[in-house]
Amino acid sequence: GTFTAGSANDVSEMLKEKKFFPVHIEEDKSTKGTDDILERFSKVTVKDLAIFCRQFYAMLNAGIPIINCIDIIQQQTTKKRFQKVILDLFEQLQKGYTFSEALKQNSDVFPNIMINMVEAGEVSGNLDLIMDRLSQHFEKEFKINNKIKSSMAYPAVLAFVTVAVVIFLLVGVMPTFISMFEGSGVPLPGPTILLMKISAFIKNRWYVILGVIALIVYIFIKSRENDKLREGQDKFLLKRMPILRDVNSKIVSSRFTRTMSTLMGSGVELLTAIEITSRVTGNKYVESILAKVSDDPMIPSMIKIGEDSGSLDNILDKTANFYDDELENAIQKLTTMLEPLMIVVMGAVVGFIVIAMMMPIFDMAQTVA
Repeated sequence: GTFTAGSANDVSEMLKEKKFFPVHIEEDKSTKGTDDILERFSKVTVKDLAIFCRQFYAMLNAGIPIINCIDIIQQQTTKKRFQKVILDLFEQLQKGYTFSEALKQNSDVFPNIMINMVEAGEVSGNLDLIMDRLSQHFEKEFKINNKIKSSMAYPAVLAFVTVAVVIFLLVGVMPTFISMFEGSGVPLPGPTILLMKISAFIKNRWYVILGVIALIVYIFIKSRENDKLREGQDKFLLKRMPILRDVNSKIVSSRFTRTMSTLMGSGVELLTAIEITSRVTGNKYVESILAKVSDDPMIPSMIKIGEDSGSLDNILDKTANFYDDELENAIQKLTTMLEPLMIVVMGAVVGFIVIAMMMPIFDMAQTVA
């Protein structure tokens, strides 16, 4: 058989604990190379966590012990990196750690919401229900992420096509016209001269353009690592960014209410739930606001109604469903606005290039006439 572990000794120990006696252990090198490179850049996604929690819930509900659940899931998982993480959970459980403690050892993969909810489930004795709630939470988060990605797919493709067409016209087509223009002796109009300079710069100084793009990307990434700068950026996106402001607001509201509902319904204390939720919204500005909250949560009217009725988690869940619908509508509006806007921009750029190339030709025709 095949086992995944850090070394041959780990495999030997694993087999001995299962009452097997290995005769010979040999490393499988057939999957190394490209797979190792891909594995290094792969990451555990929200979808992976949703599947993990769903499988875990199904087995717990069937009465299978936790350590056996982990062992079965580890053998069924196809993603190598996640398989190693689950194997580490298995080893931690064998050493006597609780499931939540084992998750904390891999906090770079398992989010705080999962660790805290599992801990609450261990205390209350309803871990199976907690895993069911977590699977639903991650599934809905996966759907939100998919909506965002799918809404930006068409504008991104259109932007790429526009850039590709412009580069082709400037680098592939324009040089042919330049030689013709230079030999004609006809004075060139301003747009054509500008286009010729841009074409020459792209062709001869392309590395400068790539360097500037790389520098901009580097500065942006570094700015996102600085809490103050990122907070300012996120505040702009949430409150002042044209077109995207409404979508960002819906995303933050949906994640906030959904996560709060999941945590509160699992027995996690209110302030702890707010602290965890602040890091889930994906917006540093909102996180800084929630960090200052003591007993004054966001969406005060909904919170107040929930606290008075004793059904805060249900109110938040209904609010989350409302924001999910609102987010879908906002994304559709954004796509509806972006598509014609991108087409107009593409038409304007390509049109300018074509007109700038044709103007000297008309002048040359008039000179000949």
